[in-house]
Amino acid sequence: MSFTRIGELAVSEPVTGYSLRFVHTPGMTMSFWEVEPGAVMPEHAHPHEQISIMIEGEFELTVDGETRAVREGDVALIPSNVPHAGKAVTRCRIYDAFTPRREDFR
Repeated sequence: MSFTRIGELAVSEPVTGYSLRFVHTPGMTMSFWEVEPGAVMPEHAHPHEQISIMIEGEFELTVDGETRAVREGDVALIPSNVPHAGKAVTRCRIYDAFTPRREDFR
């Protein structure tokens, strides 16, 4: 796949209130989240480095015990194996990049 549209990607809901679409390359994964207000992402960690980009809305993100309100245009860097969690304050759109590729989401 060289070209696609986000809206044409398959949708999954790994956590209640979190609609998710993925694009995978051999070395990375991009995810496109649509999150309902009040939806909670439980604390978790993974071996992948993660960059989260807030496209729309407000999200309370906790990374390694530090909580911040992130809004449109904010970027969060989450190192591998660091616990993180969050809660949507409003309806949100979030783009995440992971390296290496998320085999658990294929």
